[in-house]
Amino acid sequence: MGGAVSAGEDNDELIDNLKEAQYIRTDLVEQAFRAIDRADYYLEEFRDSAYKDLAWRHGNIHLSAPCIYSEVMEALDLQPGLSFLNLGSGTGYLSSMVGLILGPFGVNHGVELHSDVIEYAYQKLEFFIKTSHSFDRFEFCEPSFVAGNCLEIAPESRQYDRVYCGAGVQKEHEDYMKNLLKVGGILVLPLEEKLTKITRTGYNSWDTKKIIAVSFAPLVLPKNNQNGKARAVPLPPMCEVRSLQDLSRITIRHILKKGLTGMWPPPRHAGSRAGSRHKRRREHRDSTSLLTNRYVFMTRLIPGPMDDNNNQSGSDDEDNEDDEEDDCRGVCEGVPEDEEAAEEEEEEEEGGRREGSILLMETQVNPLREKILSLPLPEPLKMYLLHYREK
Repeated sequence: MGGAVSAGEDNDELIDNLKEAQYIRTDLVEQAFRAIDRADYYLEEFRDSAYKDLAWRHGNIHLSAPCIYSEVMEALDLQPGLSFLNLGSGTGYLSSMVGLILGPFGVNHGVELHSDVIEYAYQKLEFFIKTSHSFDRFEFCEPSFVAGNCLEIAPESRQYDRVYCGAGVQKEHEDYMKNLLKVGGILVLPLEEKLTKITRTGYNSWDTKKIIAVSFAPLVLPKNNQNGKARAVPLPPMCEVRSLQDLSRITIRHILKKGLTGMWPPPRHAGSRAGSRHKRRREHRDSTSLLTNRYVFMTRLIPGPMDDNNNQSGSDDEDNEDDEEDDCRGVCEGVPEDEEAAEEEEEEEEGGRREGSILLMETQVNPLREKILSLPLPEPLKMYLLHYREK
């Protein structure tokens, strides 16, 4: 299932295409999709296919098409602090994107039939926490996965604010799925070949909306055990009491991030069209020029005394600074007449950056990580604040 949008060259271009086709419609969902690279959830030998709008399966490992995940994320209407249950949680790709929105005080549970897929999901989760800058940009609700058949959850089990099922639900199991919801909650599931959004408006009232036509493998029906009774799937605790250490880490990281507002490199956003490879190079070149010139400009401003209006005073370089700002604006607003000129200009600027005294780092800077490492704290405490990411 999929193929609704054209393939991208990378994760950002895939998201551009999904936005252009109106599968991604809100900023919150866009941020979550850009924060996690879909290719990281593929086996290495299949990464070349990660940015196609197609489902992928290898053995028990399965990912739905990006356009499907987009519709699911939009339909769930996620908010910080909600509880979420993912039935057929698979690789954990969707659960991790959801966790970026739920925040540290949400609930993020998944039920997966295959234990080897759960192991794979935890490997990918650990990789994300230890290596991704996005982990530090967001307040993350870490998912927990349990093995079992999602149709064997006890009827008297707890209920959730948001539920998603990643397999085709037979009509006879619709009520079972509805009962997993709190009043006011939202259930998204493939029902009768349609991705369907069901909102629980009251104890016995529901609002149903069909979203798009889909084709999902059906739910695997449970098998009775040897004594003829169905197995009960134990869900993780809903209201787990956080340790004082965890609460302290969440609070300290939140305070540090508030102080770093504006220091993160801005996420890339598409224009009116995703654009060609040459256009994307021009965007990268223009933003690089902007950052470099601003860096030069600001380093000349900061050392000098400031008047009451935060303006530079007593300096002979005011006219030069204005000229530099105009030059920066001119460089950033100028657009080459054709793609050939763009490539030539790009090569010249690349050489200039290598030879210049000020070099823009190619690797993305993680301000929170740098701030934590600079704190006058014992190394074990720094590692704890980093979630042991340095190990």
